[in-house]
Parts: sequence; structure tokens; C-alpha cells
Amino acid sequence: MPKLTVIIPTYNEEHYIGDALYSVSFADEIIVVDSFSTDRTSEIAKSYGAKVIQRKFDNFSNQKNHALQFATNDWVLFLDADERITYALQQEIKVAMHTGKMTAYKLNFPHFYMNRFLYHHNNDVTRLVKREQCHFEGDVHEKLIVNGTVGKLKNPVLHFTYKGLEHYISKKDTYAWFQAHQQLKKGKKATYFHLAFKPFYRFFHSYIIRGAFLDGVAGLSVATIDAYGVFSRYAKLILLQKNLK
Repeated sequence: MPKLTVIIPTYNEEHYIGDALYSVSFADEIIVVDSFSTDRTSEIAKSYGAKVIQRKFDNFSNQKNHALQFATNDWVLFLDADERITYALQQEIKVAMHTGKMTAYKLNFPHFYMNRFLYHHNNDVTRLVKREQCHFEGDVHEKLIVNGTVGKLKNPVLHFTYKGLEHYISKKDTYAWFQAHQQLKKGKKATYFHLAFKPFYRFFHSYIIRGAFLDGVAGLSVATIDAYGVFSRYAKLILLQKNLK
């Protein structure tokens, strides 16, 4: 039977890491790559038998590629501290690894917000992969590059990404600064056209095309904050361009 390593990147996740680790207790190896948390994250991870690796954070791809070097098993599952693997998904993962029909598998992530899962605000992301056939690229929205075929598993991952309205907006602002700095390094320019059109399109795509309106008030809230996140990114890039930060 093929063996599984789970890799979890963390920073100050003491309130979430325990449940994440419990949900992957079926794995043969768990590696937590921690960005020098100042809370009990590392202590909790070790109590679950996880191998904790400390690395100063620079970007998401480098963090996960670094952890990959320490993985020893045939397959790797990448998980965040605010995500949970259900029992049904555990069984599906085991079958997928055993059959070995694909090199990697996408998992579905419906987001949890306002006490409900948003099944029209979800993502299919490649997270389960044969260890020797992958690496990450990209700084903010890292992409798992797979040398082979990619399938999809049916059972969703429980994703508790938004811990409330203030946390959601704060998270968008944090990402916006990071993205703005990365775009500035690449020589990209933001204009007032970006400020006007890009947020509108993000709202339209999220709320209408992806069907967030079917998720009620929660869907409207998420689509609006997503649009704000895009506006924030380009506004911050303009500030950086003008040396106003």
C-alpha cells in the first residue's frame, strides 16, 4: 500500500492546527513547515507527532518546496491549518493512491462563511500528488506543477478560511500588499482603469457567472469583499508606484 505524507504550512495557527492534524491522523507522516510562530502552533503540532520544520517565510512556493525535501513517502497531500479532511475523503484518498491511475488529484474546497458552506464559492485545487512528480511555482497564489495526469476526487475538503467579516477583509488587505509589491518588482503598472474595471468584473464573475447569488447574503458578501480585494491590490500598487507608502 502506498504511503502518504501530509505537509501543512503554518504561522500562529494554535486555534486551528489541532483539528487539521486530527483530520489527517491516518497519514504515515505529517510535516509542519512553520514560519517561526509566536504562539503554541509548534508545540501542538509536535504533540500530534508531526515533524516541525522552521523556515522564515518569503513566499508560499518556496515554503512548500522546502518542506517537500523532507517528505519520505510515495504521495504528498498539501493542507492548510484551516482545512479538514473528512472520513469519506480519507477513504477516497486511500483508494486513489492504491490504484495509482493518476499522478495527482484536485480536491474541492467550498468556503465556510457566515455559518454555512458556500458551494458556489469554491475552488478545485491540486493537492494530492506523487512526491517525485511535482514542485510549486508562483509567489502569492502558488501553483503546483505536476509532471503527469491530474484527476479529481469527489468528496470536498472542509475549509474554514474566513473567521469573520473583519478577518476576511484583513486577509484581503494583507494579500493585496503582498501582490502589489510582487507586481511592482515585475514592472507592472496600475491605472485608474484597473481601479474601475477590475473590481467590477471580479464581482460580476463571482456573483453572476459562478453563481454566488445562490448562496444568499453570504454569497453577496463574499463577492463584494472579493471585488474590494482586487480594488485594494491596484490601489496599493498605485501608492507604491508614486512612493506614497
